[in-house]
Amino acid sequence: MSEIWLNAILVAIGLVMIYYGANWLINGSVAIAKKLNISHLIIGLTIVAFGTSTPELTVSLSAVLGGYNDVTMGNVVGSNIANIGMVLGLAAVLSPIVVAKTTVRREIPIMILVTLLIIPISLDNEISQIEGIFMMTGAVLFTIFSYRQSKKEKIQDTSLVTITNGKEISYKRSIFYIGLGSVFLIVSSVITVDNAVIIAESFGVPNLIIGITLLAVGTSLPELITTIMAIKKGHADLSVGNIIGSNIFNILVIAGASAAVTGIVVNPEIMRDYVVMIAFSLLLIPIMKSGLSINKFEGSLLLGGYIAYAIFLFYSLTT
Repeated sequence: MSEIWLNAILVAIGLVMIYYGANWLINGSVAIAKKLNISHLIIGLTIVAFGTSTPELTVSLSAVLGGYNDVTMGNVVGSNIANIGMVLGLAAVLSPIVVAKTTVRREIPIMILVTLLIIPISLDNEISQIEGIFMMTGAVLFTIFSYRQSKKEKIQDTSLVTITNGKEISYKRSIFYIGLGSVFLIVSSVITVDNAVIIAESFGVPNLIIGITLLAVGTSLPELITTIMAIKKGHADLSVGNIIGSNIFNILVIAGASAAVTGIVVNPEIMRDYVVMIAFSLLLIPIMKSGLSINKFEGSLLLGGYIAYAIFLFYSLTT
């Protein structure tokens, strides 16, 4: 029992570290956006999204190298579901999120296309190394596309807030904050997840359920805290970009990199969760088109849907 308490304390320490890591990552990213004259949305889609996805990458690579393929894919799919249902839902409940037109017209369809891509790739119950490399190439192309689009479009947001009382900071310091924040997110997520898994395993929870729920929520904490902090700082577009970008990177980079290393055996049971992931992604289109925002009611629907899904998963353990 004393060991479980120690694990719980380490989980709490990890959460505190995630908070500070997210804060540094946002401040450094916003400062870079101002200097490069790049919109918050693009920064959220790329730098912040990849930064907050590093815990998923660390956990998934560790799992696939250890032969725990269910944990790897469960983490990727569960994180994408949690990002929309839990993260965006909770953030919108706390404060309505304004969404840009380009997000609904361009970034959401790209995310949905990437999400749909996982089904044909998994039909043979594996993701090969070649398919993994193909997916990672897609992530590179998406990053290049996002950057070029940002340079073509007129940037109307000229009031980006930088760190420390709005003072200008140098490129080196901005990059330092991004790097430090990312390192904190990686280390803190590993601490949080590893100890949370120990607690869950002591109660006999299967690997696939651990990946889809516990690991997914744990590795989505950076997105959650980063999103809430971005909204509080007045950067709602960065928060939305963070979620969309994270979901794209989770499939193309996290699953792609894990497959590129050794290949991934896909459990057929995860197809059910693929459907849930796609449903949550498609749901964003009518929600975001309605007033170009996610209001508190819509946020509560997303959050309620995620809670219902989690309850269903745990109920399935007893049947």
